[in-house]
Amino acid sequence: MVDRPRRPKQRGQHEPDPAGTAPRRAALRLVDAVLRRGDPLDIAMHAAAQGLTGADRAFAVAIASETLRWMVDIDALIDSATAQILPDDVKSRTVLRIALAQLLVLKSPAHAVVATALPLVAGGPRRLVHAILSRAQQDQWQLPERATLPLPTAERWAEQWSLAMVEVAEAGWSTPPPIDLSFAAEPGADEWPDAISLAPRHRRLPRGQAVEAMPGYSEGGWWIQDLAASLPARLLGSGGGHTVLDLCAAPGGKTMQLAAAGWHVVAVDSSAKRLERLSANMARTGLAADIVQADIRSWAPAAPADAVLLDAPCSATGIFRRHPDVLHRIEQRQIEEMAVLQTELFARAARWVKSGGTLIYATCSLERTEGEDQVATFLKHHPLWRVDPVRAEELPEAIAPDKNGFVRTLPGVLSEAGGLDGFFVARLRAPAS
Repeated sequence: MVDRPRRPKQRGQHEPDPAGTAPRRAALRLVDAVLRRGDPLDIAMHAAAQGLTGADRAFAVAIASETLRWMVDIDALIDSATAQILPDDVKSRTVLRIALAQLLVLKSPAHAVVATALPLVAGGPRRLVHAILSRAQQDQWQLPERATLPLPTAERWAEQWSLAMVEVAEAGWSTPPPIDLSFAAEPGADEWPDAISLAPRHRRLPRGQAVEAMPGYSEGGWWIQDLAASLPARLLGSGGGHTVLDLCAAPGGKTMQLAAAGWHVVAVDSSAKRLERLSANMARTGLAADIVQADIRSWAPAAPADAVLLDAPCSATGIFRRHPDVLHRIEQRQIEEMAVLQTELFARAARWVKSGGTLIYATCSLERTEGEDQVATFLKHHPLWRVDPVRAEELPEAIAPDKNGFVRTLPGVLSEAGGLDGFFVARLRAPAS
């Protein structure tokens, strides 16, 4: 067979993209939004994945997530194959990153990866991209067993915790976490036979299931919530009709917990969009709360409450397993800025607790600045308040309070069962009048 010569393309004429290019192009936009603009992946997704089907959106997010999770190691492979180091911000490097994530992590067919990568270079060094992807296949490139943390994060955590913690964090980061469900009431013993229970009203399932297709979704008896994220509300116990302020409440996991435990919940959040999710969650589960859209820096309740739960805005470095973009966006500057805000909110929340009432302070952060240091600062300026130490029997097995009576979940806790998000929780008692 003789190949027929191709006609030269006319000016303005473009060959159509190969099938499957659209979700890869969306993944390229997602990674660029995280690295160049510092956008959270879930926020960037709305613009980057417009027009895609649900399956293609999910594929684009999977590509972007695994690219960010393994980016340090993928970059090392790219640099080993080039005579001159590609700048971090050139499109060809990002295209190679997402292509290698597909080849080495998602195990996508090589022909599809290469065919859809080349159109993304768009006037750039297509030959270089093609050559590196060919070499990856010929040399059978492999990633290490553990995904390497970005260097600034590794240095910061080694200083705060230990080198051993960094190694454990890398092991936890290397695999997306399982799915945790919280329940309004304890499920029957014969329900959820494929799940494990790590605490009352909790079940853990392997990752990879479509949430909306899981049993009981429409009936609303459960919601998605990492076990660590359920701890702050668990430490308030049964409500007995008393009032609790759930501050920075959306999307509502803790609001639903508290309502199910018998509290009269006033859920406050500044984001209208996030409160829409909270309202939808409350409607699906049939639980009730008073929902308030307000910025708690200027809002105040009509009267003090029996308890206040402040799940403070934070760097979110504790949820790095499920949101790998966090460690590429968050630097020391953002952590320090969040700490200033937390100090302000902590002091405001304390004003709204009744005499002898309870204040829960929590963050999904692995930074001492946003946890232990915040409590120390608060107690320094509010000497009549005291720590109400968490007791071991209040917590799920394998989670223990520290010597100060705080809860600090670090990487490695429950690792044999799939691990936990990083969280800090302190319970404080207001002075009695």
